Amino acid sequence: MGAIVRASRPISWINTAYPFAAGYLLATREIDAILIVGTLFFLVPYNLLMYGINDVFDYESDLANPRKGGVEGDVVRDRGAAARVHRAILWACAITVLPFMAWLLLVGDGWAAVTLLLVVLGVIAYSAPGLRFKERPFLDSLTSALHFAGPLIYALVLADVPLTGATVWPIWVAFVLWGMASHAFGAVQDVRADREGGIGSVATVIGARATVRVAVVLYVAASALLLFLPWPSVLAAVLPLPYVVSTARFWNVTDATCEDANRGWRTFLWLNQPVGFVVTMLLILAW
Repeated sequence: MGAIVRASRPISWINTAYPFAAGYLLATREIDAILIVGTLFFLVPYNLLMYGINDVFDYESDLANPRKGGVEGDVVRDRGAAARVHRAILWACAITVLPFMAWLLLVGDGWAAVTLLLVVLGVIAYSAPGLRFKERPFLDSLTSALHFAGPLIYALVLADVPLTGATVWPIWVAFVLWGMASHAFGAVQDVRADREGGIGSVATVIGARATVRVAVVLYVAASALLLFLPWPSVLAAVLPLPYVVSTARFWNVTDATCEDANRGWRTFLWLNQPVGFVVTMLLILAW
């Protein structure tokens, strides 16, 4: 059980549950069964599916990656035990995900059902053999971004909120850009390890330095989009800026020194906490 919980990355549970809950609550202004069930789904089962199948199908490369084995990904070093754990993870994914999905598909309309299916299929396609979007440069960053923006988009569709609304599209598009920047920057630290393991990514294709610079531009673009929001929501435009500053520290990183970017990635992980707090305060003001 402990290995299954670790595979779901508890440190990241809030990153997917919060966007759904916040989006749905602000759109409907009520606490109902859909909010509760959807939040629980995106809190644990969704993360177990996302990270669990990644751990299973990335096992060999994770063994060779020195940063794996903590909050950035659990690795079972004993191969015999790993086989048993991986089977348990896949069963746990099915047992926890399917009941939630079945209920959510029943309570939403057709567009909500399609959106949920696409979000979940994107999670599976990222790591599953035969699809492996994580090894398709540029598509890897977009898919990863939708892992986190997807729950928000689904919440809006479920609540029948037009995604093209003047106060809506800047939020979810900026969130996607933020997610793409974050994924791209996260891939920088693994450039050498991924190339040695024959794994492709946006960073292995364009190089560590170019990837960092693309990430900085994407963070800045996310900030600029949020300027289209009305007061006080426009204050959210400052939120991507700490990520700009942190990532820009590695502006001149090279492929040979790509592992240095792990310091920036660790900064990214703790930055999410205060930024999340500020987002909450802005949501309360906007309520």
